[in-house]
Amino acid sequence: MLCEMVSEARMSCKIEGLSYERSSVLFCPVTDPMENRTMNPGNGDAPPRSGQDGDQGGDLSAPGRVLVAMSGGVDSSTAALLLKQRGFDVLGVTFHFVPDREGDPHSTPCFSSVASVERARQVSNRLNIPHHVIGRVETFQEMVIDPFCRQYAAGRTPNPCVRCNAFVKWPSLLQAASAHNCSYIATGHYARIRKEGDRYQILRGEDRGKDQSYALYPLPQQSLCRTLFPLGSMTKEHVRKMAEEASLPTSGARESQDICFIPEGDYRNFLGQRLTVRPGPIQDSEDHVLGTHKGLPFYTVGQRKGLGVAAGRPLYVIEKDTGNNILVVGPREALCKRTFCVDEVNWVSTNPPPADASIQAEVEVRYRTKPLPGELQVRSDGTVRIDVPQHDQAIAPGQSAVWYQGDVLIGGGVIQ
Repeated sequence: MLCEMVSEARMSCKIEGLSYERSSVLFCPVTDPMENRTMNPGNGDAPPRSGQDGDQGGDLSAPGRVLVAMSGGVDSSTAALLLKQRGFDVLGVTFHFVPDREGDPHSTPCFSSVASVERARQVSNRLNIPHHVIGRVETFQEMVIDPFCRQYAAGRTPNPCVRCNAFVKWPSLLQAASAHNCSYIATGHYARIRKEGDRYQILRGEDRGKDQSYALYPLPQQSLCRTLFPLGSMTKEHVRKMAEEASLPTSGARESQDICFIPEGDYRNFLGQRLTVRPGPIQDSEDHVLGTHKGLPFYTVGQRKGLGVAAGRPLYVIEKDTGNNILVVGPREALCKRTFCVDEVNWVSTNPPPADASIQAEVEVRYRTKPLPGELQVRSDGTVRIDVPQHDQAIAPGQSAVWYQGDVLIGGGVIQ
């Protein structure tokens, strides 16, 4: 595959008095199957790596120059602290992915308000490391927000964090790392990396309550070989204690569970401003009309509350019929499919198996849900059929199914 020089116009910009610039970068394009277009999920060759330390999340035994993604939160700040303590030449970078929300002093792992940029700068000053702010608003809009809206319009329930990691966050980090002559990139994710044979493997974080490996499954080998996860073997409590002991300004920073680009987590209002929505019938599986919905994008598969339907038993959204503008509801067991298929598959910790291969694994059908024992059948077209025993979890098209063997993340894909 030929590499091509992609030059973003080099220009100075301002974020409430903070300067950043876009630089020319070199990358090799690959195909993004979701949008059928050329994208860049990874960049560059890795430097030689040996002595992989799986407990720490990458090779921390051979210090070099590393670019750390700093969101203004305690996790990324502590990651920078740990790398500094281990002798790395650390640079910090904060990406500005979405326009600032007026008056919002908080940050999430990928949203950077003016206040969170300032906290990241204060941490960098405390650690005596350089700090850069880079704008990626247009890229984030094109690669994450627009597909998010299109997927909801198509009746699916997407996971924007998964897509962001593969097509925005890691490419941006690797591009910036190359521009600043960094051998490695690092984030504050609770996950681990180790090398096994010719593959870089992703493992769950030691703190299972904070494990973030699920959202990392799309990352290709050329990204993993340059990635460090310093917090992989740590608990959240330990991270906060380290930050407090180092007097980092982010030691008490709050966590957010909202989608980073949706204010207050109100995705209905967000979608309503961007999509054409029409009311329509709410029906059960036998075509009985039970009520009227406000617009299909305002509902998610598995939703129970807010349906506005009175029935003798709990009802859940089991399907969004976009062709006929019908919201189909039914009992919970109708959600709990025992057979489903995934596409856009990425095999992370093992080489892709041959067609017709059968694999036993534990499958997570949503972020931080209980893994289900499953049998995976690899199809000739690259998709995977998954069979699971009886369970009580909603299988939602557009969500990711990620499979593990023990702590090792084997692969994942998007539920059809």
